[in-house]
Amino acid sequence: MCQWCAPGSQHKQEILQGFWGAEIVRVLTDTGPLVAILSSTDQYHEVCLQTVQNLRGPLLTCWPVITEAAWLLQGTPGAFERLLRSISDGVVEILPVAGKEAAGVAAIMKQYGSLRPQFADAVLVYLAGRENIRTIFTLDRRDFSVYRAGRKGALRIVPE
Repeated sequence: MCQWCAPGSQHKQEILQGFWGAEIVRVLTDTGPLVAILSSTDQYHEVCLQTVQNLRGPLLTCWPVITEAAWLLQGTPGAFERLLRSISDGVVEILPVAGKEAAGVAAIMKQYGSLRPQFADAVLVYLAGRENIRTIFTLDRRDFSVYRAGRKGALRIVPE
């Protein structure tokens, strides 16, 4: 993880690619891994730590995921503050979603209505399509193995 880079642009991705000498794979991050990483008692703590150490570049996510994480981390002292610090430090990067994009998110929620998608999941699927991101860091294999971002096919789920 690049903790010294400011959150940002494609330019940062190119800098990181040159620094690491490897292709940067843009990865969207769901709530579960963030909670697991920040809570040492979480059953997925170790596997998520190992996974994040193998990822190159910031963990990309959205504010609905951060909101879910805040709720789930209430019982872990200092965890949410560490999450906010990781955002400030550029380890976690928040992808913006404008109000006019709500219709796109609503369409995803309607399309997958039988799964009863959570709002955060729908925003991540929307962002995957908009940003052409094919990989998601999630513990929710059941739902994310069904979701499709645009016409690009299945998302690659990590950890595998």
